[in-house]
Amino acid sequence: MAGPLGHLVPGLTIASGRMIVVVGLSADGLLADPSVVAEARVVVGSRRQLGLLPDNAGQQRVLLPSPLRPGLADLLDEHGAGNGGVVILASGDPLVSGIGTTLIEMYGADRVDIRPAVSSVALARARMGWPAESCAVVTVVGRDPSLVLRELAPGRRILVLSSDQETPHQVAALLTAAGYGESLMDVLGDLGTLQETRSWSVAHNWAQAPTAHTPRLNVIAVTCSGPHLGGWTAGLPDDAFEHDGQLTKRDLRASALARLAPTPGELLWDVGAGAGSVGIEWMRAHPACRTIAIEASSERAERVGRNATRLGVPGLTVVTGRAPVALAELPTPDAVFIGGGATRPGVIEAALEALRPGGRIVVHGVTLETEMLLGRLHQEYGGELSRISVETTAPVGTFTGWAPARAVTQWTCWR
Repeated sequence: MAGPLGHLVPGLTIASGRMIVVVGLSADGLLADPSVVAEARVVVGSRRQLGLLPDNAGQQRVLLPSPLRPGLADLLDEHGAGNGGVVILASGDPLVSGIGTTLIEMYGADRVDIRPAVSSVALARARMGWPAESCAVVTVVGRDPSLVLRELAPGRRILVLSSDQETPHQVAALLTAAGYGESLMDVLGDLGTLQETRSWSVAHNWAQAPTAHTPRLNVIAVTCSGPHLGGWTAGLPDDAFEHDGQLTKRDLRASALARLAPTPGELLWDVGAGAGSVGIEWMRAHPACRTIAIEASSERAERVGRNATRLGVPGLTVVTGRAPVALAELPTPDAVFIGGGATRPGVIEAALEALRPGGRIVVHGVTLETEMLLGRLHQEYGGELSRISVETTAPVGTFTGWAPARAVTQWTCWR
């Protein structure tokens, strides 16, 4: 006879007694689990969410703190969430740009019980007739709207989760500036309510439209129309970046990133970032990739930030400082790229010491001194040592010939 459900599969257990219950509700107040909310002694939510609930004598209703994360733990402790009877309300699916994600980050998935309602993403796809696999979803709730720019490609469909009524106009301005002003934007307001609206026009019209009649709760459906700007495979054109000559050129960048091997969720240190091209392309490889760019020049550090925003990865962190001192307090990296300053005492040693097990380091050098250093490192640590030469065509009188660029020595090592 089979035992309890948690023991049917070795290693599988069924969680019980979870500390925090999060219940989703639709825009018109339809709860995913009405009985749980009705029986709760404390219900936590926004003013709008709590206003959608029916009266319940004796039930305490508490507003979410602002700012959210710093006050949330104190609020839950104060109301005894660990003893049960405390429910937190969330709009739609709590794990779609919602408070459920924050709570799981704070307490762990085994202590948070999620009861989802239909998400705004699902409703928007239904209204547009877009299958889930046919569109990207970008949330700019509390985030930089420039995140949308990473997704731009001719014919691509994007659902943008808005912060407020200003977001459609901000997104439209970004699309227009990027050459995507002819993209069709459907703004879907108050999805799932009797007041639901749908307004559409091309992006350059939205950029100039007044915000007065745009619903605060909205999702933007973008059907992209514009030029090919570059893909997510490493090797954007050099002119995609603003730079002063301190730039890891396209072919060398592609080679470095192939060896750095961007993986979702991993962190890169881009040491001596210059224009930030390697760190930016690392983040473009996947939305969960992260970069810290370290650059001694304040002017170049500002340029890195501008390049990152324009290319759709505004979350890139820029540290203005000189390695190795600037590396001391940084989070542990999964990969390190050193495009300049490798001969500075302690830089490579600090990077190797910081790397996680399984981490990768790629170092470029163009001087004889750096080449000799990389040769010694290869002898000591192993890895891969390459010398890369690139030639491009250039005029030779009335003819065309090959113009060689300076050869680069590349050392790659895996911890």
